Amino acid sequence: MADLPLTGGCLCGGVRFEVTQPLVSASYCHCKRCQRRTGTAASVSGRIVPGSLRIVAGEELVRSYEPEDGFAKDFCSGCGSALWSRDPDDPAVISIRLGAFDSDPGIRPSYRQFVTYAGPWEPVPDDGLPRFPERRPPA
Repeated sequence: MADLPLTGGCLCGGVRFEVTQPLVSASYCHCKRCQRRTGTAASVSGRIVPGSLRIVAGEELVRSYEPEDGFAKDFCSGCGSALWSRDPDDPAVISIRLGAFDSDPGIRPSYRQFVTYAGPWEPVPDDGLPRFPERRPPA
């Protein structure tokens, strides 16, 4: 269990945030959108308890890319750092990029989704995590 609040921010330090509750879950996403957004083979994010995110500095720097058919992607307009995503139907459903935390967020990814789109340059590791071809079905 990580010490609370969890703290984090962007690369330039302009955006700073706190998460006041332990993360609910974490996962890898191998979709093309995440690949293009991060420049990596997959993004890794942790779902938070609704209402537990507090921006403590730089709220004016946070911008959002809101595709018609997916989660909004929030980022720092100063340095471009990916911060979190929001469900378009329920903006309280937020997943923070684990790399945005200052220290160990106290959770490990428990599944991989959209593996159908995994980059051929980096095979999905055989790590024992459940794999889903598309979005993980609701539990």
